[in-house]
Amino acid sequence: MRKAFVLAAALALSACVTARLHSEAELNDVGARCGLAMGELFQDESEKRLLFLFKVQPTAAERSCVHDFARRNHLRLVFIDAVNEPVG
Repeated sequence: MRKAFVLAAALALSACVTARLHSEAELNDVGARCGLAMGELFQDESEKRLLFLFKVQPTAAERSCVHDFARRNHLRLVFIDAVNEPVG
């Protein structure tokens, strides 16, 4: 009975965790560990819950590494793998 109460309390508290804005240095360190170049991993101040991966065709290992970091830090990973510039 006590274990069930502790588990329920832990689950309730984990739902209250808010995402924080990571510094550029922190994100560059994570990116380097995941094999990314500087600036390919970033957050926007207006939406702290999102973590952006800006790389054309990231490998499965790179995606997995960044996804694990995002999950541990209560972030939602967004892939930007192409940018089309208007012609004309």
